[in-house]
Amino acid sequence: MGYKERQPGGQNKAFHHRSPVIFYQIPGAAMDRVSLLWRLRRRARRGALCMALFCMTMALLYTFCAENSIPVTDAIFGVKARTRAQPRAHTIVKAMNKYGVKYPRPAGHRPKLSGPELLCQIKEMVQITTLTPDMEPFSGLPWASQLPLHQITSDIGPFKTCAVVSSAGSLKNSGLGKEIDTHDAVIRFNAAPTTGFEKDVGSKTTVRLINSQVMASEDHHFLSSSLYSAGILVSWDPGPYSSDLREWFNKTDYPIFKQYQRYRRLHPQQPFYIIHPRMEWQLWQRIQDNMDETIQKNPPSSGLLGTVLMMSLCEVVHVYEFLPSRRKTELCHYYQRFSDAACTLGAYHPLLYEKNLVKRMNQGSDRDIYTYGRVTLPGFNKINCTHSSTPNTQSKT
Repeated sequence: MGYKERQPGGQNKAFHHRSPVIFYQIPGAAMDRVSLLWRLRRRARRGALCMALFCMTMALLYTFCAENSIPVTDAIFGVKARTRAQPRAHTIVKAMNKYGVKYPRPAGHRPKLSGPELLCQIKEMVQITTLTPDMEPFSGLPWASQLPLHQITSDIGPFKTCAVVSSAGSLKNSGLGKEIDTHDAVIRFNAAPTTGFEKDVGSKTTVRLINSQVMASEDHHFLSSSLYSAGILVSWDPGPYSSDLREWFNKTDYPIFKQYQRYRRLHPQQPFYIIHPRMEWQLWQRIQDNMDETIQKNPPSSGLLGTVLMMSLCEVVHVYEFLPSRRKTELCHYYQRFSDAACTLGAYHPLLYEKNLVKRMNQGSDRDIYTYGRVTLPGFNKINCTHSSTPNTQSKT
């Protein structure tokens, strides 16, 4: 079989199989196109590999941050980059068990408790306890005298009416400030300010509940800000599920005790209590016992802790915007501009289940919730549990 080659003069010349091999030269433009395609293909392969490595790295970073309760922005940019809430991935957090929770759920279907039954269960099975100097291992420490001598429930109250003011973004433009300030006592949370927001959240602060992360963060200026020098301070830090105080003292989430000592040296007359971690997990158990689904193995939110605390100090408790009203928004806090639905639905804390529990215990109307974001709960001293048949499915921690 012969091959033909176009000759410059336009003539065709036949070649037989014994003819020498002819090498064709690709024109310069075509060669450039082939080279360009080859380079683009190589870059595409490199890009795909880099993207795969990036995704794997970010997945590992999110998992590490969730396990150690560290916001992802902190891990990437440092603590000072934390200007807004960074919720964890819901599915990852629910699978975690950082605090060693070992709580077998009762087998079989359990009847749904009524509101009064739930109130009695919490009253009887959640101990409102704060640290005192006689508790081990604190009794042997030189700074134990800085702790209050008595329980907070002995030192404070009783109040007739109390307001629990969440930090929810739906408080913005609510106009609830005057109503909130009519209460005998008001509890606020973490770094929630009143200055500049009085029309919506009021100006009175009786108790401020803060977590250890706020105490340790340089951004919040815990030791110097006037925000933390008014009213009664109550702090908390997630301890192990076993509620072993010695284990907790040696391994806190954030340096709560170091910051507590520093603060007390600067403000020796300031009433300042620390919640026993047992309370957090007893409350967690009540949530889990009353849900068909397995909840996050992380402590309840400050909002629910503060609500139960005020129920032990007050005759009537009004909780504002813990259950969202018609002003429901993805804005996380009324004093910030960051939006995320997880701030309402929860990610790290079992917030969605907490809201379910509070809704069932509400003694006010659904219209109050929808219009004002207001829940009405009775104080523990007003709850009659004489004939309570609340099942004690598990012993107290």
